[in-house]
Amino acid sequence: MSNILRVLRSYLYFLALFVILLAAHLAHSGVLWEGEVLPLAVALQMKRGAVIYRDAWFDKPPLVPAAYLLWGAGIGPMLRVAGAVYALGCSLLAWAIGVRLWGRREGYIAAGLMAFFLTFDTHSAVLPLAADLLLLAPHLAAVLFALRRQTFLSGIAAGIGFLLNTKGVFVLAACALFGWPSVLPLAAGFLLPNLAVTGWLAASGALQPWLDQAWRWPALYANSPVVSDPVRNGLLRTVNWLGFHLVLLAGSIVFWWRERQWKFLVWAGLGYAGVVLGWRFFPRYFFLLLPVLTICGARGLAVVRSRPALALLAAMLAVPMVRFGPRYASLEGWSDLAMDRDSRQASQLALGAAKPGSTLYVWGYRPEMFVYTGLKPATRYLDCQALTGVPADRHLTQSTVVLTAGTHEAREELARANPDILIDGLSPFNPALSMDKYDELRTWFRGYHEIARTKGAVIYAH
Repeated sequence: MSNILRVLRSYLYFLALFVILLAAHLAHSGVLWEGEVLPLAVALQMKRGAVIYRDAWFDKPPLVPAAYLLWGAGIGPMLRVAGAVYALGCSLLAWAIGVRLWGRREGYIAAGLMAFFLTFDTHSAVLPLAADLLLLAPHLAAVLFALRRQTFLSGIAAGIGFLLNTKGVFVLAACALFGWPSVLPLAAGFLLPNLAVTGWLAASGALQPWLDQAWRWPALYANSPVVSDPVRNGLLRTVNWLGFHLVLLAGSIVFWWRERQWKFLVWAGLGYAGVVLGWRFFPRYFFLLLPVLTICGARGLAVVRSRPALALLAAMLAVPMVRFGPRYASLEGWSDLAMDRDSRQASQLALGAAKPGSTLYVWGYRPEMFVYTGLKPATRYLDCQALTGVPADRHLTQSTVVLTAGTHEAREELARANPDILIDGLSPFNPALSMDKYDELRTWFRGYHEIARTKGAVIYAH
């Protein structure tokens, strides 16, 4: 009877977590976030038969848009249900690690903390199933398998993570730490999915485009910091992140002080090294730290019995809840969703001028318009980074070129494609990168006339 009650409690606990996660995600079913729009747009083209990289330009690993095909690249409630299911899966994996290392108490705390911080955190990080969040589940699974001494399976999980985010190499290093000395099965498992995908890309004629788009371009991007003082920016953002995750830090400090488990400190160091890589320190990059601090924090919190200490820890949880919770109640007035609102409006105007079979090109980084309109892209470029050479994280305000090779040819390809509907979503913000500034596009652009505009986009047609 006690086992039945234990199982029932587990089901009820995770059902409650899922209800909370689902409610939070569904509150955003009417919008798209920046991190998910390009993978969604690419997934739609893959659904139509396009081969990633060869037929659709994409600057991240190949499994990112492929993940969206699991639910047919649908948006709205379907997309948010998928996000809630994914977050629950991460919570279950955290629970399994806690149980494996210590016991059910630590497992429940780890699962609860994971679900909490996949809800009450920066919305642009926890809601979109982007590359950094998609690495979280393989990260947890790989460590779980390593702790179970199933190093081949650990390697496969880390390899799948690498195909979602190249920072999966830090996950592999952590698994080598916990799985030592069984590194050969770990390496074999890691290579298996990567060799399979590389072989498929080579057979599909997408190998060289993959190297150019998912390796060469990100390397150039990583070597061009956005801010003038990346060290100061990094310290500030790290302190901010730790402040909102203070309960994890406090629990981890208790754990490290009491148990002196050096491998977990190294795991944390590897995670932070992945955060530092590229000197961007976006909130989503800190997902590399979330697993280790959640697991260690759960163990530290599990041994706390003092009522004043528990009250203090509860107060720490209130900080992110108060900061991020109210934003689930209303989406109005969000500055970080202003672009999405504008894109939906521009997409409706474009559809009003489109005819059956019309093709679309969007100048700027507004791939959500391909999702909202459903129109077929005129070229393989779903944004203009490869045409301007200016990364999307700065091209609204800056014009410094990072990439030069291939941009001339990409602009010529756009001119030859001659889309039926053209949306300029960049020039209203940065006229220096308008289409008529480029020799390859100037004459071609004169063949279009404005038919409508929004605050942040101009719609053209022949």
